[in-house]
Amino acid sequence: MPTESDGARVDAVSPAVVKAADLLAEATRTGVVCPPVRDLLDGGGLETAYAVQQLNVRRGVEAGRRIVGRKIGLTSPAVQRQLGVDQPDFGALFADMAVPDGGEVALGRLLQPKVEAEVALVLGRDLPHPDCTIVDVLRAVDFALPALEIVDSRVRNWDISLVDTVADNASCGLYVLGATPVPLTAVDLRTVTMTMNRGGETVSEGTGADCLGSPLTAAVWLASALAERGDPLRAGDLVLTGALGPMTPAAPGDTFEAHISDLGSVRVRFAEEAAEAKQATEGNGK
Repeated sequence: MPTESDGARVDAVSPAVVKAADLLAEATRTGVVCPPVRDLLDGGGLETAYAVQQLNVRRGVEAGRRIVGRKIGLTSPAVQRQLGVDQPDFGALFADMAVPDGGEVALGRLLQPKVEAEVALVLGRDLPHPDCTIVDVLRAVDFALPALEIVDSRVRNWDISLVDTVADNASCGLYVLGATPVPLTAVDLRTVTMTMNRGGETVSEGTGADCLGSPLTAAVWLASALAERGDPLRAGDLVLTGALGPMTPAAPGDTFEAHISDLGSVRVRFAEEAAEAKQATEGNGK
């Protein structure tokens, strides 16, 4: 049964939600994937899945992690087809998920990583209204950046439904941001083109229109959804607006680079060996 130590009121969280949250949290802690959680939730639907997500996000905050924004998932028709779903979702972004542009992801940090390229927005104003409009978003956005989202699933073999991915914080993993901010007056996000390479080979392509018609449309959807829940986007928040093309599995030694027209490029690499082994090798002069 849930207790106060679970980070939620006893009367506010069902045992099924706590069990699902515990299963996903244990997978994160141990690095061992878990079965899907949808059956645990007994057909509770999206609201129950978001309750699981909220519980683990709250636990993270209580453990000292800092929320810096939100991600929108499943905005690309290509990614929706890959996962067999038909609507977007959202999850929380923490500061400790950030990887520097050109940085390295340590071996074993993620369970089943896949990489997708997208547009990131940084807000300069709050978006408090559940009937958010495109004008509200245009006024609120400070600047845009190219981004790589490294999605991950705690669920074995990516055997996920919409309920599973929502419960699993929208399959959040890590993210990489480009370093040069671009104001919206200098770019039409609907018409940007994206090319993502892995080791020099093109593995994903798309346009801004492939993200719910425009990354700004995706941001309107997110702002409205969060305001309806009483947890609106605020000034300073980072928003990952969703994939512009198909996501691609990542393996040790892979290097990814995405270029988004008018925004620039962003890159990341995946380590071939564990950090401890690498340090030992370097220490031996090999």
